[in-house]
Amino acid sequence: MRFASLGSGSAGNALVVEVQQTRLMLDCGFGIKETSARLERLNLAASDINGIVITHEHDDHAGGAFKFAAKHNIPVWLTYGTLKMVTRYFPSQHALQLHVIDSHTAFKIQDVEVHPYPVPHDAREPVQYVFSDGNKSLGVLTDVGRTTQHIEQKLSGCHALVLECNHDATLLQNGPYSWSLKKRVGGDLGHLENSDSANLLSRLDNSRLQHIVAAHLSAKNNTPLLAKTALAKVLECELDWIGIADQQLGFDWREMR
Repeated sequence: MRFASLGSGSAGNALVVEVQQTRLMLDCGFGIKETSARLERLNLAASDINGIVITHEHDDHAGGAFKFAAKHNIPVWLTYGTLKMVTRYFPSQHALQLHVIDSHTAFKIQDVEVHPYPVPHDAREPVQYVFSDGNKSLGVLTDVGRTTQHIEQKLSGCHALVLECNHDATLLQNGPYSWSLKKRVGGDLGHLENSDSANLLSRLDNSRLQHIVAAHLSAKNNTPLLAKTALAKVLECELDWIGIADQQLGFDWREMR
């Protein structure tokens, strides 16, 4: 089982999870050509993607998913609330294969077990996911304003984590955003601050953790060093062991053994 990122941040998000011959894309916030180009960096083509799972309707996560899916005949999984909000992204003529999921019910896409879980975020019915091959598991958490006991239960014991470290509280407070945007980003339905992500991490069972990647970093209100420092302190590890999901480059394949 392995995973890689096409890019992570407010300008677009996409993650690829591979189990045996199955490859799923988590979100797609890039245009058709850009998505294909970023897949090529991972030695993948659109024809290699067996499905797309969507977290929520915001443009940087879902804006490119449906045109890409329609063009390449890829099925899409999403919650009912998300479905009601994404029709604006549908191509004018399409034969989309849409599968509505329950936010608490696991399902399987070929070789990949997919475990959705609801999160607090300013969207209609947002979810995040844990992916598994039946043995190893990857937990993904971005676009969440605060943690919950249910989130902790879902992410505890994972072999790999992609964890939101969106902003530093001081940088956000003193940064260029409007007051209303600062309140949204830092609120209970916004995005996780570095120390909040670290506190969440400290409450998890990390005994099987092989990889951790800080994701969805704000370009204006955070730095990779601040995010790495917060997470490394909890894990008592070297800074270099903490990965960063870059907006332009994402990150290369990471394998769980």
